[in-house]
Amino acid sequence: MSRRRISLRQELPLLVWLVIVWGALWQDFSPGNLLFGALLAVLVARMFYLPPVEVSGRFNILHAAPFALRFLGRVAAASIEVMYLAAVRGPKVISAVVAVPLRSHQDLMVTAVGHVISLIPGSLVVEVDRSTSTLYLHALNVSSSEEVENLRKEVRSIEAGLIRIMGTREELEAIRQEAAA
Repeated sequence: MSRRRISLRQELPLLVWLVIVWGALWQDFSPGNLLFGALLAVLVARMFYLPPVEVSGRFNILHAAPFALRFLGRVAAASIEVMYLAAVRGPKVISAVVAVPLRSHQDLMVTAVGHVISLIPGSLVVEVDRSTSTLYLHALNVSSSEEVENLRKEVRSIEAGLIRIMGTREELEAIRQEAAA
């Protein structure tokens, strides 16, 4: 099976990142070390094929700043809730694994949503189904179908926020139409 040829423009961010990691690992950013790191990066990129990450080409800072503040608020609130659950309820806490289908089918967006969710205490992505863009989350203190739906709404709200920040124009339009409905 032959694989699709990736243009240098698409592969360049990966190569630059690998060179930076190489320099950081050796704590040596001398030209010789970086050149050797670049040769290794090209070798690794050719031997271990990864599909290219396709970005939308848009980033909206006006949505990113409020999203970051809401994220920090969620982290703080969830930290307090998890502390309470651990200290007061202990082993009586009921948890669940919840499937959350996402709107976006882009690997970058699914990954970003998964990372944001996993950084909020009390929830963790345990599985990702790329074919359907479904995240499977382990969540604490979920004991009713209403709480499951609230969790799904929260995850889809985070996804909508990330789409407003860096999603494709089509995804952004779908979010707008969904909000208008």
